[in-house]
Amino acid sequence: MLKRYAKLVISFMCMAVLCGCGGGNSQGTEDGLVAEQAVITEAEQNAAQEPGRREITEEKDGETEILVDETEQEVMAAGTSEENTIQKDEADNGVTGTLQVHFIDVGQGDSILVSQGEHHMLIDAGENDCGTKVQAYLTSQKVEHLDYIVGTHPDSDHIGGLDVVIYKFDCDRILLSSYQKDTRTYEDVLMAIREKNKQPEYPQAGEEFSLGEASVQVLAPKAGADYKEESNDYSIALKITYGENAFLFTGDCEEEAENDMLSSGLDLTADVMKAGHHGSNSSNTEGFLQAVSPKSVVISCGEANEYGHPRAEVLNNLRSMGVSVYRTDEQGTIVANSDGKEITWNTSPSDTWQAGEPKGSGADHEEVTDTTDTAEVQVEEEAVGAAIQNTQDYILNTNTKKFHYPYCSSVNQMSEKNKQLINDTSENIQAMGYEPCKKCNP
Repeated sequence: MLKRYAKLVISFMCMAVLCGCGGGNSQGTEDGLVAEQAVITEAEQNAAQEPGRREITEEKDGETEILVDETEQEVMAAGTSEENTIQKDEADNGVTGTLQVHFIDVGQGDSILVSQGEHHMLIDAGENDCGTKVQAYLTSQKVEHLDYIVGTHPDSDHIGGLDVVIYKFDCDRILLSSYQKDTRTYEDVLMAIREKNKQPEYPQAGEEFSLGEASVQVLAPKAGADYKEESNDYSIALKITYGENAFLFTGDCEEEAENDMLSSGLDLTADVMKAGHHGSNSSNTEGFLQAVSPKSVVISCGEANEYGHPRAEVLNNLRSMGVSVYRTDEQGTIVANSDGKEITWNTSPSDTWQAGEPKGSGADHEEVTDTTDTAEVQVEEEAVGAAIQNTQDYILNTNTKKFHYPYCSSVNQMSEKNKQLINDTSENIQAMGYEPCKKCNP
């Protein structure tokens, strides 16, 4: 091609010389022809020395300037540079598909479906009456087989519906908290596991496994930890990483378990965090939130629930951190999609920042600190204080030396031989050497 081009240029120049020989300086014309021939001859030599190389030059002010100097291979490489960049990005992420996280609306409880391609994990299944609802949701998402079923801890608002799911779906592995409860709900789950000829596993902090292209790391419970009767602190906490994105699920882990995670040395940072204990301020401590540094937080709780979740203190901390908040009590089931770089949602963040209001015997009497309306908070605190003064019946645990309100969920898991009813004031009981329960704060 280059030789043919060179011959055409020579022919053209010769014709130009012949046409111009009738006038002007013939010596100058002859010198120009010699110069042009020298340039073309050099180009031919370059082409002959390296087949496939294309070189175009230009004479300007007596100097030769190379405009193009490239091979066909270099042209092809340049043409595919964009494709190479895309492939490199995918290689850097280490993922090629998507990760979906479904925060299923089960009212005052937790249930989360994590899907990566054909691989699925279910974390909790709400209360006892939610099993069929969770089953129907999994079916609507074309789930036929579960790689993992996780019961974060034995409270009924987390494992109540698991027995139905275990019966209805094939599953590879079932992960349970090491803390056990002597309740009908917990026994139903164990019975379903036995019926499917499975053995439950009890993971501990530091263990890792995979879910398709996603990696899963256990952050809690800490090996050998003794949280006494605080079943929430025995919750299984998981961090799922997909490409550059990470999701954190802590069950109902409260302050003590959060502190153990903070001191573990494990990386807690995550783009998305499922609020601990439905947005309670016995969880989601400020130090823990700062360590996780989430961009988004999902709160799974029931509309107008009696526990007052989510609490104002937690919402205030999230708001000051600039975190986007999603809530099942306001928005129903919430779905996050990750391609390994970006996370998109099926709904916009909540903009109400509306705290819950504890009421009835289910109130855990945690401190309310909504600074947006000090007068309203003060009235509520006085009402709670009056209720406490009027409640003189307490349950002592003679083994752990803690005391509880009679309606506290910890009372249900006490051994009868350690349970003692007492009618007295909180101050007198503490003087006897008993410690108030962190959950119900008597």
